[in-house]
Amino acid sequence: MAAPAVLRALRRLCGVALFVSQLYVLSGRAGSLMTTKHSQPQSTFAKSLTSTSTNAPYFRAAESTEIPAYVTKCPSNGLCSRLPPDCMICNTNYSCIYGKPATFDCRVKPHVHCVDQNNHEQENFTINMTCQFCWQLPTSDYVCTNSTNCMTVSCPRQRYNATCTVRDHVHCLGNRVFPKMLYCNWTGGYKWSTALALSITLGGFGADRFYLGQWREGLGKLFSFGGLGIWTLIDVLLIGVGYVGPADGSLYI
Repeated sequence: MAAPAVLRALRRLCGVALFVSQLYVLSGRAGSLMTTKHSQPQSTFAKSLTSTSTNAPYFRAAESTEIPAYVTKCPSNGLCSRLPPDCMICNTNYSCIYGKPATFDCRVKPHVHCVDQNNHEQENFTINMTCQFCWQLPTSDYVCTNSTNCMTVSCPRQRYNATCTVRDHVHCLGNRVFPKMLYCNWTGGYKWSTALALSITLGGFGADRFYLGQWREGLGKLFSFGGLGIWTLIDVLLIGVGYVGPADGSLYI
């Protein structure tokens, strides 16, 4: 009697185990279905992100349409040959003969508009220039910085390091900004005619030396009555020929 009862108990246990395993399998399938349902919005969201990311180049293109800073230097609808160098790109030929006329092929930069002699808009054109580097240009073709720390009336004449920039309408080879050693040629506002007039009229009282900023010499002439007239005559000659100048070393106006 005990053996059949044990068999029935084992059958019941096997049935319960089979039922539990079937529930477990069914729950796993339901979970997979739930994950697939939730994964679809995520995929669409990812697709939306990728679609927006593909629009990034269009935003960059819109930013690239901003007007560059060099456009402000470029006259609109002017002659292409008269454009400043910052408004064009040229194929420079460094093998040209120095000092001889040379022709270079150029094209305008983006957002720059120019015309030819017949008032027709063009992008490619040629310019004529002299084959020379920018630092070899005449002094009238560039502008340099001035120095107020060197003596213009010293002997020998002093030089200073200046930074020069080529004018906009001038074309040349090489860098348009270059260093150069120049003679001291700045002025402090003193007039040669005023100094000479004071030396002739009131030189005996040292007025000319006071005007030029030479206080010690002015006091010496004042208390010596112009060196009894001798110093006065000498100063008239020295100021007249330009040998005596302002105390700060500048030039006369």
